[in-house]
Amino acid sequence: MVCPGRWSTLLLLFCVVVLAGCGGPWRDRYLDKGVKKLTQDDIAEKFGPPSTAKTPVLGGDTVWTYRVPMGDREVHPWDPGSLTAGKKTKAPPSPSPFGKSLAGNDEPYREPLYCYRYTLSFDEAKLLKDWKREECVPRASEDENASQ
Repeated sequence: MVCPGRWSTLLLLFCVVVLAGCGGPWRDRYLDKGVKKLTQDDIAEKFGPPSTAKTPVLGGDTVWTYRVPMGDREVHPWDPGSLTAGKKTKAPPSPSPFGKSLAGNDEPYREPLYCYRYTLSFDEAKLLKDWKREECVPRASEDENASQ
């Protein structure tokens, strides 16, 4: 017979595993699962054509780059600060020009968007070899913004 305490522990563990798999941008999960499986055609079908594509003439890895706008809610879905960001009555100062309202503070708050660069490497068989995501232009840290 299994005791009730053991069931609650197993249920909690299951929930943590499921929630951990749901975090972060969908592109990250898609690419993580597709390393050594996805082809260039698979990725082009899902993401569209790359922003840049470099194929070496003498053989070697092909490198594709995608530039993607994303907000904090997509990048950090479990951050409590990003979950409450849109509920303020007055728009907070935005570190990004994409998030600023052209109509001023009368317009509802819109989440700032940031540019992220996905760099994908493919082997000579056109299979995804590895990938990385980084900011197109690194944001200034909170400490740097406060000192200005």
